[in-house]
Amino acid sequence: MGDSQYSFSLTTFSPSGKLVQIEHALTAVGSGQTSLGIKASNGVVIATEKKLPSILVDEASVQKIQTLTPNIGVVYSGMGPDSRVLVRKSRKSAEQYYRLYKESIPVTQLVRETAAVMQEFTQSGGVRPFGVSLLVAGFDDKGPQLYQVDPSGSYFSWKASAMGKNVSNAKTFLEKRYTEEMELDDAVHTAILTLKEGILTPTEIDDYLQEVE
Repeated sequence: MGDSQYSFSLTTFSPSGKLVQIEHALTAVGSGQTSLGIKASNGVVIATEKKLPSILVDEASVQKIQTLTPNIGVVYSGMGPDSRVLVRKSRKSAEQYYRLYKESIPVTQLVRETAAVMQEFTQSGGVRPFGVSLLVAGFDDKGPQLYQVDPSGSYFSWKASAMGKNVSNAKTFLEKRYTEEMELDDAVHTAILTLKEGILTPTEIDDYLQEVE
């Protein structure tokens, strides 16, 4: 028997040991715009493709990179509305930590709490998994850090990672270009080159560079 009859059940494992709704959520992430992150020796770079659904849309109203705290930012691939829910919950967790301890929340702890919310939505009735993956970049006492959080609630620390469309090509390119000694300027350059690999046109690259400058 195949997995198809289990595809509408969130909390029932298929005979192959999968929660099929999570597989569907990962498919939604894979169809989203490409996002990537690179951890340099003195900071973290996150970049993403920003395509508008129409030329009539106000570009300022579309934000794919958000700040969670003054020292932590996040970029997503997948469903934008789902990411806004997670951003709001993450900001609330960070503010609660600050009110209690009077200091900024560590990057790892905020990632863990965000991942716990995503995991809870894989085992609760009446909900569905978040159709979004997050790249969380931050800087704290442990230095620059980069984490990727997936719809299953799993999270890992990365030196460089990519998600969304063309993820295989992007990760292959990052594996070839990444070095431990890389600094922020090199990381920005590498991020742009990675997006350029079959993702952005030369004109879009020029526009992106003008925005950065």
